[in-house]
Amino acid sequence: MNGTQGILAGLVLLANSSHAESGVFENPRKDCVVLLHGLGRTACSMKRLEWALQKEDYRVINVSYASTHLSVQDAAAWLDGMLRMQTSDQVGKVHFVTHSFGGIVLRQYLTDRKIENLGRVVMLCPPNGGSELADKLRGNALYKFFTGPSGQQLGTDAFSVPRPLGRADYELGIIAGDRSLNPVFSAWIPGADDGKVSVASTQLEGMEDYLVIHHSHTWMPWRKDVSIAVSQFLKCGRFMQNDLFRSGSHQQQGIVKRMPT
Repeated sequence: MNGTQGILAGLVLLANSSHAESGVFENPRKDCVVLLHGLGRTACSMKRLEWALQKEDYRVINVSYASTHLSVQDAAAWLDGMLRMQTSDQVGKVHFVTHSFGGIVLRQYLTDRKIENLGRVVMLCPPNGGSELADKLRGNALYKFFTGPSGQQLGTDAFSVPRPLGRADYELGIIAGDRSLNPVFSAWIPGADDGKVSVASTQLEGMEDYLVIHHSHTWMPWRKDVSIAVSQFLKCGRFMQNDLFRSGSHQQQGIVKRMPT
């Protein structure tokens, strides 16, 4: 290899490295999965799912966005621009996996826009019915500082953005958690909850399948059984609970119940 060839090879390796670090992997003929993290999080919080889906041979897009500086509507506009840049050449289906607030951003986006090659959607602990925690903390200065404008939109009252967004008219699977690591927050949330969102609030009319798993809100995307369930729904449009049980006991895998619609 001469000097010029060595330089060119180095530039190619550098370009590939940059794509890997950004969480964007080029192959428009594969089905694509877009990961949307939650409020105050980054793409790092979705890394376990990114790695698992790459092993399933999906093209994965996992990028951070300024969730605490954007309203729900502005975050949906950001998503629109990002998808135009990253999926304009996409031949296969475009699937989505969201965590918490990311699910509300996607619902807002799909209310105003359509994706012709939209695939399946999996939402992890989304506050589809609004969050009682947001109701309780709305006037708190620290809450406002850490959650920004969108934190003021996630309640259950007349100012709620999630509640009026409407039913799902796409293939949707929802995974909720019922384990809390914060007893104070849970005391403000009626019924079973994951420490931030009630199980009841995660549900959405039109969903194809629904699973409650014994995990907490924050760490849901990092759980192995969650990544297995996500993969199952993206492939089959259902959570194949029996397959989850094969790799361990009920308690080990954390599965609580399946609630088909």
